[in-house]
Amino acid sequence: MLSNKQAIGTLSLGQHPSHTLEQKIRVASKYGYTAVEVVYSDLERYSSLLGISIQEAAEKTKTLCSDNGVEVLSLAAFENFEGSRSPLHERLSLAKHWIDLARKLNAPYVQVPAQYGQDVSTDKTVIVSELQQLADLASADEPIISIAYEPMSWSTYCSTWDTALELVEAIDRKNFGLCLDTFHEATKLWGSPFEPSGKYPTADRDLSESLDRFLKKCPLERIFYIQLSDGELFDPPYSKTHPWHLEGEAPQFTWSKHARPFPLETELGGYLPVLEIVNAWVIGKGYTGWISMEVFDRRMRSPSFKPEEAGKRARESWRKLQEGLHSGSPKI
Repeated sequence: MLSNKQAIGTLSLGQHPSHTLEQKIRVASKYGYTAVEVVYSDLERYSSLLGISIQEAAEKTKTLCSDNGVEVLSLAAFENFEGSRSPLHERLSLAKHWIDLARKLNAPYVQVPAQYGQDVSTDKTVIVSELQQLADLASADEPIISIAYEPMSWSTYCSTWDTALELVEAIDRKNFGLCLDTFHEATKLWGSPFEPSGKYPTADRDLSESLDRFLKKCPLERIFYIQLSDGELFDPPYSKTHPWHLEGEAPQFTWSKHARPFPLETELGGYLPVLEIVNAWVIGKGYTGWISMEVFDRRMRSPSFKPEEAGKRARESWRKLQEGLHSGSPKI
């Protein structure tokens, strides 16, 4: 059974403007989540709602979390930093803003998804150098902020944990490590939005090999935290005529934005091999750190949706996860 500390992303508790950060923090606390990943857009909206600066909003959020027995795990998600064509000093200036906010929130991490732009550098030397500078900026003051780097299934250069680990080792900074997400592992190697079956032809083999490599090669201390979500089966399969199709957007990104329910929400179409991944990453590896629910469900954009409902669903998802893992080691 999992004894890990449990967190949840603020956007995973509601995505309508009426769903306030304050509501979400209270719901997270009520349903047993002892930390939140504060999403920047939620913090921005909160500052606008209160008519105060985003720095003041961060201070208020820290107090609100403390009053509700909730920590802030991370400020998320600082996107498309490394390899961008814009001047590095501008990107580092923006990064400093995020790092300063993380300190005000008392968040140990800034979560950084791997670059997914198209007109970007894929030169490993450039990527390593720029991410080293980001890590050094985050450790230049106290408290030190750590960079939780997340390979996404549609990232341009770094779309697997293997590549992310190579970068982490090349960057060689104690405050630079991995944020791993079941959705990205599953949709890179196993789940296909294009196949009627929902699986790539070599899905089981590829995932099994990845999990075996992970158990052998990924150092425990490089894993900063793990995120969980499922993915809905595309029916009909994804194509240019699909209502969610957006020209130029990676299909996995489209999938992620619209159809990422909580783990094992099979009643909502969830079908990805979350149990198999968690069994390897957490139980097999002996990982005891934070686990965070990070879902993006189109239903949560409705004004009629209530964060309370998301809290209930998240708690039920965690129960199903525990039950599934307890019933025996999942097999791919």
